Amino acid sequence: MNAVIKQIEKAQPFFQKVAANKYLRAVRDGFIALMPIIIFSSIFLLIANVPLIWHFAWPTKVANALNMFYNMSMGVLALMASSSVAKALTDSFNLDLPKTDQIPTVGVQFTAQVSFVLVAVDTLTDKMNNLYFAVAMIGTKGLICAFLVAFIVPNVYYQCFKHNITIKLPDAVPQNIAGAFKNIIPFAISTFFFWIFSLAFRAATGTNLAAWIIQVLSPLFTAADGYFGLAIVYGAMAFFWFIGIQGPSIVEPAVTAIYLSNVELNLAAWKAGNIAGANRILAQGTQYFVATLGGTGATLVITLMFAFMSKSKELKAVGRAASIPVLFGVNEPILFGAPLILNPVFFIPFILTPIANVWLFKIFVDVFHMPGFIYNLPWTTPGTLGLIMGTGFSIGSIILAILLLVVDVVMYYPFFKAYDMQKCTEEAAKVTNDTSDSTSATATNTSTEPAASVSENNTNKTASESKIPLAKTKDGKSLNVLVLCAGGGTSGILAKALNKLAAENNLPLAVAATSFGAHHDLLSGMDIVILAPQMNAMKDELQKECDKNNAKMITTTGKQYIDMTQHADKCLDLIIANISE
Repeated sequence: MNAVIKQIEKAQPFFQKVAANKYLRAVRDGFIALMPIIIFSSIFLLIANVPLIWHFAWPTKVANALNMFYNMSMGVLALMASSSVAKALTDSFNLDLPKTDQIPTVGVQFTAQVSFVLVAVDTLTDKMNNLYFAVAMIGTKGLICAFLVAFIVPNVYYQCFKHNITIKLPDAVPQNIAGAFKNIIPFAISTFFFWIFSLAFRAATGTNLAAWIIQVLSPLFTAADGYFGLAIVYGAMAFFWFIGIQGPSIVEPAVTAIYLSNVELNLAAWKAGNIAGANRILAQGTQYFVATLGGTGATLVITLMFAFMSKSKELKAVGRAASIPVLFGVNEPILFGAPLILNPVFFIPFILTPIANVWLFKIFVDVFHMPGFIYNLPWTTPGTLGLIMGTGFSIGSIILAILLLVVDVVMYYPFFKAYDMQKCTEEAAKVTNDTSDSTSATATNTSTEPAASVSENNTNKTASESKIPLAKTKDGKSLNVLVLCAGGGTSGILAKALNKLAAENNLPLAVAATSFGAHHDLLSGMDIVILAPQMNAMKDELQKECDKNNAKMITTTGKQYIDMTQHADKCLDLIIANISE
Protein backbone atom coordinates (compact mmCIF):
# COMPACT_ATOMS: atom_id res chain seq x y z
CA MET A 1 0.00 0.00 0.00
CA ASN A 2 2.88 2.38 0.74
CA ALA A 3 4.15 1.82 -2.79
CA VAL A 4 0.71 2.68 -4.19
CA ILE A 5 0.59 5.90 -2.15
CA LYS A 6 4.05 6.90 -3.40
CA GLN A 7 2.91 6.44 -6.99
CA ILE A 8 -0.19 8.53 -6.28
CA GLU A 9 1.97 11.28 -4.77
CA LYS A 10 3.98 11.44 -8.00
CA ALA A 11 0.79 12.39 -9.86
CA GLN A 12 0.00 15.20 -7.41
CA PRO A 13 1.60 18.03 -9.48
CA PHE A 14 -0.55 17.11 -12.48
CA PHE A 15 -3.77 17.18 -10.47
CA GLN A 16 -2.73 20.46 -8.86
CA LYS A 17 -2.50 21.98 -12.33
CA VAL A 18 -5.99 20.66 -13.08
CA ALA A 19 -7.33 22.15 -9.86
CA ALA A 20 -5.74 25.50 -10.72
CA ASN A 21 -7.26 25.57 -14.22
CA LYS A 22 -8.74 29.04 -14.85
CA TYR A 23 -12.00 27.76 -16.27
CA LEU A 24 -12.73 25.23 -13.52
CA ARG A 25 -11.82 27.87 -10.97
CA ALA A 26 -14.08 30.43 -12.64
CA VAL A 27 -17.08 28.10 -12.37
CA ARG A 28 -16.33 27.40 -8.72
CA ASP A 29 -15.69 31.05 -7.84
CA GLY A 30 -18.71 32.19 -9.82
CA PHE A 31 -20.93 29.85 -7.84
CA ILE A 32 -19.47 31.00 -4.55
CA ALA A 33 -20.86 34.42 -5.43
CA LEU A 34 -24.26 32.85 -6.18
CA MET A 35 -24.55 30.83 -2.97
CA PRO A 36 -26.63 33.49 -1.14
CA ILE A 37 -29.20 33.26 -3.94
CA ILE A 38 -29.24 29.45 -3.90
CA ILE A 39 -29.45 29.10 -0.12
CA PHE A 40 -31.75 32.01 0.73
CA SER A 41 -34.25 31.15 -2.00
CA SER A 42 -34.39 27.59 -0.67
CA ILE A 43 -35.50 28.94 2.72
CA PHE A 44 -38.61 30.32 1.02
CA LEU A 45 -39.17 26.93 -0.59
CA LEU A 46 -38.95 25.22 2.78
CA ILE A 47 -41.49 27.60 4.28
CA ALA A 48 -43.80 27.25 1.29
CA ASN A 49 -43.68 23.47 0.90
CA VAL A 50 -42.71 21.75 4.15
CA PRO A 51 -46.21 22.24 5.64
CA LEU A 52 -47.53 20.00 2.83
CA ILE A 53 -45.88 17.09 4.62
CA TRP A 54 -48.33 17.55 7.49
CA HIS A 55 -51.25 18.04 5.06
CA PHE A 56 -51.43 21.77 5.56
CA ALA A 57 -51.56 24.15 2.62
CA TRP A 58 -50.97 27.88 2.68
CA PRO A 59 -53.67 30.09 1.22
CA THR A 60 -53.05 30.60 -2.50
CA LYS A 61 -51.90 34.21 -2.15
CA VAL A 62 -49.42 33.32 0.61
CA ALA A 63 -48.07 30.33 -1.36
CA ASN A 64 -47.68 32.47 -4.48
CA ALA A 65 -45.87 35.18 -2.53
CA LEU A 66 -43.44 32.64 -1.02
CA ASN A 67 -42.80 30.92 -4.35
CA MET A 68 -42.32 34.26 -6.10
CA PHE A 69 -39.02 34.84 -4.31
CA TYR A 70 -37.71 31.46 -5.46
CA ASN A 71 -38.91 32.01 -9.04
CA MET A 72 -37.37 35.48 -9.21
CA SER A 73 -33.99 34.28 -7.87
CA MET A 74 -33.34 30.66 -8.79
CA GLY A 75 -35.50 31.25 -11.87
CA VAL A 76 -32.79 33.52 -13.31
CA LEU A 77 -29.79 31.62 -11.94
CA ALA A 78 -28.19 30.87 -15.32
CA LEU A 79 -28.41 34.54 -16.27
CA MET A 80 -26.67 35.44 -13.01
CA ALA A 81 -24.11 32.66 -13.52
CA SER A 82 -23.16 33.98 -16.96
CA SER A 83 -22.24 37.21 -15.18
CA SER A 84 -20.51 35.86 -12.05
CA VAL A 85 -18.47 33.19 -13.86
CA ALA A 86 -17.41 35.73 -16.51
CA LYS A 87 -16.27 38.07 -13.73
CA ALA A 88 -14.26 35.31 -12.04
CA LEU A 89 -12.51 34.42 -15.30
CA THR A 90 -11.85 38.10 -16.02
CA ASP A 91 -10.19 38.46 -12.60
CA SER A 92 -7.77 35.71 -13.63
CA PHE A 93 -7.02 37.34 -16.99
CA ASN A 94 -6.40 40.70 -15.33
CA LEU A 95 -3.48 39.20 -13.42
CA ASP A 96 -1.66 38.91 -16.75
CA LEU A 97 -2.38 42.49 -17.83
CA PRO A 98 -0.74 45.74 -16.66
CA LYS A 99 -2.36 47.50 -13.72
CA THR A 100 -3.01 50.49 -15.95
CA ASP A 101 -4.86 48.46 -18.58
CA GLN A 102 -7.25 46.18 -16.71
CA ILE A 103 -10.38 44.66 -18.24
CA PRO A 104 -13.45 46.29 -16.63
CA THR A 105 -15.30 43.43 -14.96
CA VAL A 106 -18.65 45.24 -14.98
CA GLY A 107 -18.45 45.62 -18.77
CA VAL A 108 -17.68 41.91 -19.13
CA GLN A 109 -20.62 41.00 -16.89
CA PHE A 110 -23.11 43.05 -18.90
CA THR A 111 -21.75 41.65 -22.17
CA ALA A 112 -22.01 38.07 -20.90
CA GLN A 113 -25.63 38.59 -19.85
CA VAL A 114 -26.62 40.09 -23.19
CA SER A 115 -24.80 37.30 -25.05
CA PHE A 116 -26.48 34.64 -22.94
CA VAL A 117 -29.93 36.08 -23.59
CA LEU A 118 -29.21 36.02 -27.33
CA VAL A 119 -28.52 32.26 -27.36
CA ALA A 120 -30.81 31.02 -24.58
CA VAL A 121 -34.03 33.06 -24.71
CA ASP A 122 -36.85 32.72 -27.24
CA THR A 123 -39.15 35.63 -28.02
CA LEU A 124 -42.91 35.21 -28.30
CA THR A 125 -45.77 37.49 -29.32
CA ASP A 126 -49.44 37.28 -28.39
CA LYS A 127 -52.50 38.21 -30.43
CA MET A 128 -52.08 41.84 -29.36
CA ASN A 129 -48.54 41.75 -30.75
CA ASN A 130 -47.04 42.13 -27.27
CA LEU A 131 -43.50 40.77 -27.00
CA TYR A 132 -42.63 38.19 -24.33
CA PHE A 133 -39.44 36.43 -23.33
CA ALA A 134 -39.60 32.66 -22.83
CA VAL A 135 -37.63 32.29 -19.60
CA ALA A 136 -37.51 28.49 -19.30
CA MET A 137 -33.77 28.35 -20.00
CA ILE A 138 -32.50 31.23 -17.87
CA GLY A 139 -32.88 29.22 -14.67
CA THR A 140 -30.97 26.07 -13.71
CA LYS A 141 -31.61 24.40 -17.09
CA GLY A 142 -29.45 26.97 -18.87
CA LEU A 143 -26.38 26.72 -16.67
CA ILE A 144 -24.13 24.83 -19.09
CA CYS A 145 -24.92 27.32 -21.84
CA ALA A 146 -24.20 30.13 -19.38
CA PHE A 147 -20.78 28.63 -18.65
CA LEU A 148 -19.90 28.51 -22.35
CA VAL A 149 -20.86 32.16 -22.81
CA ALA A 150 -18.95 33.12 -19.65
CA PHE A 151 -15.82 31.42 -21.02
CA ILE A 152 -15.94 33.08 -24.44
CA VAL A 153 -16.74 36.70 -23.56
CA PRO A 154 -13.74 37.31 -21.23
CA ASN A 155 -11.45 35.80 -23.87
CA VAL A 156 -12.71 38.33 -26.43
CA TYR A 157 -12.08 41.16 -23.98
CA TYR A 158 -8.65 39.78 -23.07
CA GLN A 159 -7.49 39.64 -26.68
CA CYS A 160 -8.79 43.14 -27.36
CA PHE A 161 -7.07 44.62 -24.31
CA LYS A 162 -3.87 42.62 -24.75
CA HIS A 163 -3.45 43.72 -28.38
CA ASN A 164 -4.90 47.21 -27.82
CA ILE A 165 -7.78 46.70 -30.23
CA THR A 166 -9.80 49.80 -29.47
CA ILE A 167 -11.25 53.02 -30.83
CA LYS A 168 -8.49 55.60 -30.87
CA LEU A 169 -9.49 58.97 -29.43
CA PRO A 170 -7.50 62.21 -29.27
CA ASP A 171 -5.34 62.75 -26.18
CA ALA A 172 -7.54 65.70 -25.19
CA VAL A 173 -10.48 63.35 -24.49
CA PRO A 174 -10.81 62.71 -20.72
CA GLN A 175 -9.59 59.29 -19.61
CA ASN A 176 -12.94 58.11 -18.21
CA ILE A 177 -14.63 58.82 -21.56
CA ALA A 178 -11.81 57.16 -23.50
CA GLY A 179 -12.06 54.17 -21.17
CA ALA A 180 -15.75 53.77 -21.97
CA PHE A 181 -14.89 53.60 -25.68
CA LYS A 182 -12.41 50.77 -24.97
CA ASN A 183 -15.42 48.59 -24.08
CA ILE A 184 -17.23 49.17 -27.33
CA ILE A 185 -15.18 46.91 -29.61
CA PRO A 186 -15.09 43.80 -27.35
CA PHE A 187 -18.79 44.31 -26.55
CA ALA A 188 -19.60 44.59 -30.24
CA ILE A 189 -17.49 41.55 -31.22
CA SER A 190 -18.99 39.36 -28.46
CA THR A 191 -22.64 40.25 -28.93
CA PHE A 192 -22.41 40.27 -32.74
CA PHE A 193 -20.83 36.81 -32.66
CA PHE A 194 -23.55 35.36 -30.41
CA TRP A 195 -26.31 37.10 -32.42
CA ILE A 196 -25.11 35.63 -35.73
CA PHE A 197 -24.45 32.25 -34.11
CA SER A 198 -27.92 32.20 -32.54
CA LEU A 199 -29.66 33.00 -35.85
CA ALA A 200 -27.73 30.28 -37.67
CA PHE A 201 -28.13 27.74 -34.87
CA ARG A 202 -31.88 28.25 -34.55
CA ALA A 203 -32.27 27.95 -38.32
CA ALA A 204 -30.33 24.67 -38.31
CA THR A 205 -31.80 23.01 -35.21
CA GLY A 206 -35.13 24.72 -34.62
CA THR A 207 -34.26 25.51 -31.01
CA ASN A 208 -31.96 27.69 -28.94
CA LEU A 209 -28.49 26.63 -27.78
CA ALA A 210 -29.41 26.17 -24.10
CA ALA A 211 -32.34 23.85 -24.88
CA TRP A 212 -30.27 21.90 -27.42
CA ILE A 213 -27.48 21.30 -24.88
CA ILE A 214 -29.99 19.84 -22.41
CA GLN A 215 -31.38 17.52 -25.09
CA VAL A 216 -27.95 16.31 -26.18
CA LEU A 217 -26.58 15.83 -22.66
CA SER A 218 -29.65 14.23 -21.07
CA PRO A 219 -28.28 10.68 -21.66
CA LEU A 220 -25.08 11.76 -19.91
CA PHE A 221 -27.10 13.17 -17.00
CA THR A 222 -28.93 9.84 -16.73
CA ALA A 223 -25.68 7.85 -16.85
CA ALA A 224 -24.10 10.09 -14.19
CA ASP A 225 -27.06 9.31 -11.94
CA GLY A 226 -26.44 5.56 -12.17
CA TYR A 227 -24.37 3.45 -9.79
CA PHE A 228 -21.22 3.63 -11.91
CA GLY A 229 -21.54 7.37 -12.54
CA LEU A 230 -22.12 8.09 -8.85
CA ALA A 231 -19.05 6.03 -7.95
CA ILE A 232 -16.94 8.05 -10.39
CA VAL A 233 -18.18 11.44 -9.13
CA TYR A 234 -17.93 10.84 -5.39
CA GLY A 235 -14.99 8.46 -5.56
CA ALA A 236 -13.04 11.12 -7.50
CA MET A 237 -13.80 13.76 -4.87
CA ALA A 238 -12.42 11.51 -2.16
CA PHE A 239 -9.42 10.45 -4.24
CA PHE A 240 -8.33 14.03 -4.97
CA TRP A 241 -8.73 15.01 -1.32
CA PHE A 242 -6.71 11.96 -0.28
CA ILE A 243 -3.73 13.17 -2.29
CA GLY A 244 -4.02 16.60 -0.70
CA ILE A 245 -6.03 18.48 -3.35
CA GLN A 246 -9.44 19.90 -2.50
CA GLY A 247 -11.54 17.35 -4.39
CA PRO A 248 -14.75 19.32 -4.98
CA SER A 249 -12.73 22.12 -6.63
CA ILE A 250 -12.01 19.70 -9.50
CA VAL A 251 -15.23 17.67 -9.64
CA GLU A 252 -17.95 20.17 -8.69
CA PRO A 253 -17.62 22.45 -11.74
CA ALA A 254 -18.38 19.45 -13.96
CA VAL A 255 -21.57 18.49 -12.10
CA THR A 256 -22.90 21.75 -10.64
CA ALA A 257 -25.38 22.24 -13.47
CA ILE A 258 -26.70 18.68 -12.98
CA TYR A 259 -26.89 19.21 -9.21
CA LEU A 260 -29.18 22.22 -9.41
CA SER A 261 -31.29 20.95 -12.29
CA ASN A 262 -31.92 17.64 -10.50
CA VAL A 263 -33.08 19.34 -7.31
CA GLU A 264 -35.54 21.44 -9.30
CA LEU A 265 -36.87 18.38 -11.15
CA ASN A 266 -37.18 16.42 -7.88
CA LEU A 267 -39.09 19.27 -6.27
CA ALA A 268 -41.50 19.54 -9.21
CA ALA A 269 -42.24 15.79 -9.07
CA TRP A 270 -42.61 15.85 -5.28
CA LYS A 271 -45.04 18.79 -5.35
CA ALA A 272 -47.09 16.99 -8.01
CA GLY A 273 -47.45 14.00 -5.68
CA ASN A 274 -45.14 11.83 -7.79
CA ILE A 275 -42.74 10.78 -5.02
CA ALA A 276 -41.28 7.96 -7.12
CA GLY A 277 -40.48 10.53 -9.80
CA ALA A 278 -38.33 12.58 -7.40
CA ASN A 279 -35.58 10.02 -7.95
CA ARG A 280 -32.56 11.96 -9.16
CA ILE A 281 -29.55 11.32 -6.96
CA LEU A 282 -26.86 13.77 -8.06
CA ALA A 283 -27.40 16.89 -5.96
CA GLN A 284 -25.50 19.19 -3.64
CA GLY A 285 -27.35 17.60 -0.73
CA THR A 286 -26.10 14.17 -1.76
CA GLN A 287 -22.56 15.47 -1.66
CA TYR A 288 -22.89 17.36 1.63
CA PHE A 289 -25.09 15.02 3.66
CA VAL A 290 -24.69 11.51 2.20
CA ALA A 291 -21.45 10.86 0.32
CA THR A 292 -19.36 13.24 2.42
CA LEU A 293 -21.12 12.86 5.75
CA GLY A 294 -18.96 15.00 8.03
CA GLY A 295 -16.75 16.06 5.12
CA THR A 296 -15.05 14.40 2.15
CA GLY A 297 -14.25 10.80 2.97
CA ALA A 298 -17.37 10.52 5.16
CA THR A 299 -15.21 11.38 8.16
CA LEU A 300 -17.87 11.92 10.82
CA VAL A 301 -17.71 8.43 12.32
CA ILE A 302 -13.92 8.06 12.21
CA THR A 303 -13.59 11.39 14.03
CA LEU A 304 -15.96 10.21 16.76
CA MET A 305 -14.10 6.90 16.94
CA PHE A 306 -10.85 8.74 17.55
CA ALA A 307 -12.51 10.93 20.18
CA PHE A 308 -14.28 8.26 22.20
CA MET A 309 -12.88 4.82 21.30
CA SER A 310 -9.18 5.40 20.72
CA LYS A 311 -6.56 4.19 23.19
CA SER A 312 -3.96 6.45 21.62
CA LYS A 313 -3.70 9.75 23.48
CA GLU A 314 -2.77 11.61 20.31
CA LEU A 315 -5.72 10.29 18.29
CA LYS A 316 -8.10 10.90 21.19
CA ALA A 317 -6.95 14.52 21.44
CA VAL A 318 -7.20 15.05 17.66
CA GLY A 319 -10.64 13.44 17.53
CA ARG A 320 -12.05 15.53 20.36
CA ALA A 321 -10.64 18.75 18.94
CA ALA A 322 -12.09 17.98 15.50
CA SER A 323 -15.50 16.61 16.56
CA ILE A 324 -17.45 19.86 16.61
CA PRO A 325 -16.08 21.19 13.28
CA VAL A 326 -16.71 17.83 11.60
CA LEU A 327 -20.32 17.80 12.79
CA PHE A 328 -20.75 20.94 10.69
CA GLY A 329 -18.90 19.59 7.66
CA VAL A 330 -15.50 21.18 8.39
CA ASN A 331 -13.20 18.17 8.38
CA GLU A 332 -9.76 19.64 7.66
CA PRO A 333 -8.78 19.32 11.35
CA ILE A 334 -9.12 15.55 11.14
CA LEU A 335 -7.78 15.25 7.58
CA PHE A 336 -4.53 16.98 8.50
CA GLY A 337 -4.46 16.26 12.21
CA ALA A 338 -4.73 12.45 12.22
CA PRO A 339 -3.74 12.58 9.36
CA LEU A 340 -6.16 10.80 7.04
CA ILE A 341 -4.90 12.16 3.72
CA LEU A 342 -1.90 10.38 2.21
CA ASN A 343 -2.16 7.88 5.06
CA PRO A 344 -1.93 4.34 3.60
CA VAL A 345 -4.02 2.90 6.44
CA PHE A 346 -7.10 4.89 5.42
CA PHE A 347 -6.84 4.81 1.62
CA ILE A 348 -9.50 2.11 1.17
CA PRO A 349 -12.21 3.40 3.56
CA PHE A 350 -11.62 7.03 2.58
CA ILE A 351 -12.39 6.24 -1.07
CA LEU A 352 -15.01 3.51 -0.70
CA THR A 353 -17.14 4.82 2.18
CA PRO A 354 -18.55 7.79 0.21
CA ILE A 355 -19.38 5.42 -2.65
CA ALA A 356 -21.11 2.96 -0.29
CA ASN A 357 -23.10 5.82 1.23
CA VAL A 358 -24.38 7.17 -2.06
CA TRP A 359 -25.21 3.69 -3.38
CA LEU A 360 -27.24 3.02 -0.24
CA PHE A 361 -29.02 6.32 -0.77
CA LYS A 362 -29.83 5.33 -4.35
CA ILE A 363 -31.24 1.99 -3.18
CA PHE A 364 -33.56 3.82 -0.78
CA VAL A 365 -34.71 6.12 -3.59
CA ASP A 366 -35.11 3.45 -6.29
CA VAL A 367 -36.45 0.56 -4.20
CA PHE A 368 -38.27 2.22 -1.29
CA HIS A 369 -39.31 5.35 -3.24
CA MET A 370 -37.80 7.77 -0.78
CA PRO A 371 -37.54 11.18 -2.50
CA GLY A 372 -34.16 12.49 -3.55
CA PHE A 373 -33.08 15.96 -2.47
CA ILE A 374 -35.77 18.56 -3.11
CA TYR A 375 -34.08 21.47 -1.27
CA ASN A 376 -30.62 23.03 -1.27
CA LEU A 377 -29.29 23.62 2.22
CA PRO A 378 -26.09 25.26 3.52
CA TRP A 379 -23.14 22.86 3.53
CA THR A 380 -22.59 23.58 7.22
CA THR A 381 -25.91 21.97 8.18
CA PRO A 382 -25.13 18.94 10.39
CA GLY A 383 -25.07 15.90 8.12
CA THR A 384 -27.95 13.74 9.27
CA LEU A 385 -30.17 16.79 9.81
CA GLY A 386 -29.36 18.01 6.31
CA LEU A 387 -30.35 14.62 4.87
CA ILE A 388 -33.70 14.61 6.67
CA MET A 389 -34.57 18.24 5.86
CA GLY A 390 -33.30 18.15 2.28
CA THR A 391 -35.46 15.15 1.34
CA GLY A 392 -38.64 16.61 2.79
CA PHE A 393 -38.59 15.01 6.26
CA SER A 394 -39.42 11.59 4.83
CA ILE A 395 -39.53 8.58 7.13
CA GLY A 396 -37.07 6.82 4.87
CA SER A 397 -34.50 9.57 5.39
CA ILE A 398 -34.56 9.07 9.17
CA ILE A 399 -33.95 5.34 8.74
CA LEU A 400 -31.27 6.02 6.13
CA ALA A 401 -29.50 8.53 8.38
CA ILE A 402 -29.12 5.89 11.10
CA LEU A 403 -28.11 3.21 8.62
CA LEU A 404 -25.44 5.43 7.05
CA LEU A 405 -23.77 5.88 10.44
CA VAL A 406 -23.80 2.11 10.98
CA VAL A 407 -22.36 1.42 7.52
CA ASP A 408 -19.63 4.03 8.00
CA VAL A 409 -18.64 2.49 11.33
CA VAL A 410 -18.37 -0.93 9.69
CA MET A 411 -16.30 0.51 6.82
CA TYR A 412 -13.85 2.39 9.03
CA TYR A 413 -13.62 0.21 12.15
CA PRO A 414 -10.95 -2.34 11.05
CA PHE A 415 -8.70 0.43 9.79
CA PHE A 416 -9.33 2.51 12.90
CA LYS A 417 -8.23 -0.39 15.12
CA ALA A 418 -5.08 -0.98 13.07
CA TYR A 419 -4.11 2.70 13.17
CA ASP A 420 -4.93 3.03 16.86
CA MET A 421 -2.65 0.07 17.66
CA GLN A 422 0.08 1.60 15.48
CA LYS A 423 -0.13 4.95 17.29
CA CYS A 424 -0.20 3.26 20.71
CA THR A 425 2.99 1.40 19.82
CA GLU A 426 4.64 4.65 18.69
CA GLU A 427 3.59 6.43 21.87
CA ALA A 428 4.90 3.59 24.05
CA ALA A 429 8.24 3.68 22.23
CA LYS A 430 8.41 7.45 22.67
CA VAL A 431 7.78 7.15 26.41
CA THR A 432 10.59 4.61 26.65
CA ASN A 433 12.98 6.89 24.77
CA ASP A 434 12.00 9.91 26.85
CA THR A 435 12.61 7.96 30.05
CA SER A 436 16.02 6.91 28.79
CA ASP A 437 16.93 10.49 27.83
CA SER A 438 15.74 11.76 31.21
CA THR A 439 17.93 9.26 33.06
CA SER A 440 20.96 10.32 30.98
CA ALA A 441 20.29 13.98 31.64
CA THR A 442 20.06 13.40 35.39
CA ALA A 443 23.51 11.85 35.37
CA THR A 444 25.09 15.02 33.91
CA ASN A 445 26.36 18.03 35.87
CA THR A 446 23.22 19.94 36.90
CA SER A 447 25.07 23.07 37.99
CA THR A 448 24.75 24.59 34.49
CA GLU A 449 20.96 24.20 34.32
CA PRO A 450 19.96 27.56 35.87
CA ALA A 451 22.25 29.51 33.53
CA ALA A 452 20.94 27.63 30.50
CA SER A 453 17.37 28.24 31.62
CA VAL A 454 17.97 31.96 32.06
CA SER A 455 19.64 32.19 28.66
CA GLU A 456 16.77 30.34 27.02
CA ASN A 457 14.21 32.63 28.60
CA ASN A 458 16.08 35.70 27.39
CA THR A 459 16.64 34.57 23.82
CA ASN A 460 13.45 32.68 22.97
CA LYS A 461 10.87 35.39 23.38
CA THR A 462 8.11 34.74 20.89
CA ALA A 463 7.35 37.20 18.17
CA SER A 464 3.87 37.66 19.61
CA GLU A 465 5.45 39.17 22.73
CA SER A 466 7.22 41.76 20.61
CA LYS A 467 5.58 44.82 19.08
CA ILE A 468 3.78 44.36 15.78
CA PRO A 469 5.72 46.40 13.18
CA LEU A 470 2.99 48.86 12.24
CA ALA A 471 5.44 50.82 10.09
CA LYS A 472 5.41 47.85 7.68
CA THR A 473 1.62 47.75 7.42
CA LYS A 474 -0.39 49.53 4.73
CA ASP A 475 -2.45 51.80 6.96
CA GLY A 476 0.05 52.15 9.81
CA LYS A 477 -2.71 51.43 12.32
CA SER A 478 -3.16 47.67 12.39
CA LEU A 479 -1.85 44.49 10.87
CA ASN A 480 -4.57 43.27 8.47
CA VAL A 481 -4.59 39.54 7.74
CA LEU A 482 -6.78 37.49 5.41
CA VAL A 483 -7.12 33.70 5.79
CA LEU A 484 -8.31 31.70 2.78
CA CYS A 485 -9.55 28.12 2.53
CA ALA A 486 -11.94 26.24 0.26
CA GLY A 487 -15.28 27.02 1.87
CA GLY A 488 -14.53 29.47 4.67
CA GLY A 489 -14.64 26.81 7.40
CA THR A 490 -11.09 26.28 8.63
CA SER A 491 -10.12 29.82 7.67
CA GLY A 492 -12.88 31.01 10.00
CA ILE A 493 -11.51 28.89 12.83
CA LEU A 494 -8.01 30.35 12.45
CA ALA A 495 -9.29 33.91 12.06
CA LYS A 496 -11.40 33.57 15.19
CA ALA A 497 -8.42 32.26 17.19
CA LEU A 498 -6.21 35.15 16.02
CA ASN A 499 -8.86 37.80 16.72
CA LYS A 500 -9.38 36.34 20.19
CA LEU A 501 -5.63 36.54 20.83
CA ALA A 502 -5.61 40.15 19.61
CA ALA A 503 -8.52 41.10 21.89
CA GLU A 504 -7.01 39.44 24.95
CA ASN A 505 -3.62 41.11 24.46
CA ASN A 506 -4.83 44.42 23.01
CA LEU A 507 -2.86 43.86 19.80
CA PRO A 508 -3.33 45.99 16.64
CA LEU A 509 -4.35 42.94 14.63
CA ALA A 510 -7.45 42.45 12.44
CA VAL A 511 -8.10 39.10 10.78
CA ALA A 512 -10.75 38.24 8.19
CA ALA A 513 -11.60 34.85 6.71
CA THR A 514 -13.32 33.81 3.50
CA SER A 515 -13.30 31.16 0.81
CA PHE A 516 -10.88 31.24 -2.10
CA GLY A 517 -12.70 32.98 -4.91
CA ALA A 518 -14.57 35.39 -2.66
CA HIS A 519 -11.36 37.15 -1.67
CA HIS A 520 -10.68 39.45 -4.62
CA ASP A 521 -12.39 42.54 -3.24
CA LEU A 522 -10.75 42.10 0.20
CA LEU A 523 -7.18 41.65 -0.93
CA SER A 524 -6.25 45.28 -1.60
CA GLY A 525 -6.44 46.24 2.09
CA MET A 526 -4.52 43.24 3.43
CA ASP A 527 -0.91 43.06 4.59
CA ILE A 528 -0.73 39.27 4.91
CA VAL A 529 -2.69 36.46 3.23
CA ILE A 530 -2.58 32.97 4.73
CA LEU A 531 -3.49 30.17 2.32
CA ALA A 532 -4.85 26.97 3.85
CA PRO A 533 -3.03 23.81 2.71
CA GLN A 534 -6.06 22.34 0.93
CA MET A 535 -5.88 25.26 -1.54
CA ASN A 536 -2.16 24.85 -2.18
CA ALA A 537 -2.86 24.32 -5.90
CA MET A 538 -3.92 27.98 -6.08
CA LYS A 539 -0.73 29.41 -4.58
CA ASP A 540 0.78 30.56 -7.91
CA GLU A 541 -2.40 32.43 -8.84
CA LEU A 542 -2.69 33.93 -5.36
CA GLN A 543 0.95 35.00 -5.44
CA LYS A 544 0.24 37.06 -8.57
CA GLU A 545 -2.68 38.73 -6.82
CA CYS A 546 -0.62 39.40 -3.71
CA ASP A 547 2.18 40.93 -5.78
CA LYS A 548 -0.29 43.26 -7.51
CA ASN A 549 -1.81 44.27 -4.17
CA ASN A 550 1.47 44.62 -2.25
CA ALA A 551 0.58 41.84 0.19
CA LYS A 552 2.65 38.92 1.45
CA MET A 553 1.45 35.36 1.11
CA ILE A 554 2.03 32.60 3.67
CA THR A 555 1.54 28.95 2.74
CA THR A 556 1.41 26.22 5.35
CA THR A 557 1.52 22.46 5.68
CA GLY A 558 -1.48 20.52 6.97
CA LYS A 559 -0.30 19.81 10.51
CA GLN A 560 1.21 23.27 10.83
CA TYR A 561 -2.08 24.91 9.85
CA ILE A 562 -4.17 22.82 12.25
CA ASP A 563 -1.65 23.44 15.04
CA MET A 564 -1.96 27.19 14.43
CA THR A 565 -5.75 27.03 14.79
CA GLN A 566 -5.18 25.65 18.27
CA HIS A 567 -2.18 27.84 19.14
CA ALA A 568 -2.82 31.28 17.67
CA ASP A 569 0.40 32.66 19.18
CA LYS A 570 2.41 30.41 16.84
CA CYS A 571 0.49 31.75 13.88
CA LEU A 572 1.14 35.33 15.03
CA ASP A 573 4.85 34.55 15.32
CA LEU A 574 4.81 33.39 11.69
CA ILE A 575 2.86 36.45 10.54
CA ILE A 576 5.21 38.92 12.23
CA ALA A 577 8.27 37.07 10.96
CA ASN A 578 6.96 37.37 7.38
CA ILE A 579 5.95 41.02 7.51
CA SER A 580 9.23 41.96 9.20
CA GLU A 581 11.32 40.57 6.35
